[in-house]
Amino acid sequence: MSKRIAFQGEPGAYSHEACAASRPGFEALPCNTFEEVIDSVREGRAELAMLPVENSTYGRVADIHRLLPESGLHIVDEAFVRVRIALMGLPGARLDDIRHVRAHLVLIPQARSFLKSKGITAEAAADSAGAAADLARTRIAHEGVLASEMAAQIYGLDVLATDIEDNHHNTTRFLVMSPEPDLTRRGSHGMVTTFVFQVRNIPAALYKAMGGFATNGVNMTKLESYMVDGSFTATQFYADIEGHPDDPNVKLALDELSYFTTRLHILGTYPASDARL
Repeated sequence: MSKRIAFQGEPGAYSHEACAASRPGFEALPCNTFEEVIDSVREGRAELAMLPVENSTYGRVADIHRLLPESGLHIVDEAFVRVRIALMGLPGARLDDIRHVRAHLVLIPQARSFLKSKGITAEAAADSAGAAADLARTRIAHEGVLASEMAAQIYGLDVLATDIEDNHHNTTRFLVMSPEPDLTRRGSHGMVTTFVFQVRNIPAALYKAMGGFATNGVNMTKLESYMVDGSFTATQFYADIEGHPDDPNVKLALDELSYFTTRLHILGTYPASDARL
């Protein structure tokens, strides 16, 4: 029996594409929600979870920062997927036949110029891969879908145009989550350590907490704040740094950080993807 990696969405979603690229030997398990993805690993229905954490165009993925610390899972890898948008239609359809497309709400603005140039109207769908499945089932003439080429392959649709997005830098970063951490590896492009923390309620606590990373030469590549439990006074921070907790300079920086925090939770240490280069 093959191992499974869970993702949110329908088969053919960009998260499915991330699973295929990162863990080609695993069976991809579609789930309805991020919570279901996490539960599928905690309950043993999948060995790994694939969760989107941020997008180069839209920023943080909603709810992920809240879910990760409470998931009980550990980050063991990262994966980057360039969001390439394909327009697909029923078998035998031509691009000139398409009058209307359906897609997830975030994809439609990304292909606005192409759709306008072709006189194609667009309608939001709950899921782009799900819209492809719907078209394969309903077989509505003159209708198309914006989704990944993987979705077209899965649902037997013809790709009529590729790379139709206005901006060709749009990339989603995913995290591969496991029930157990793996601190033994050393990546050829370095390591990334991800953690969350809450600062003590003292003046300049965040400034002082960050000082240890500067004085110890640790590069912080991400720092984001978000409210905890809807409170306007309790703020939690999510951070990525370059390095491994066993590195002497990282250990010193984290020790200094712990002095100014009420909570420090390392979510994972994992090899930096070559997509960062």
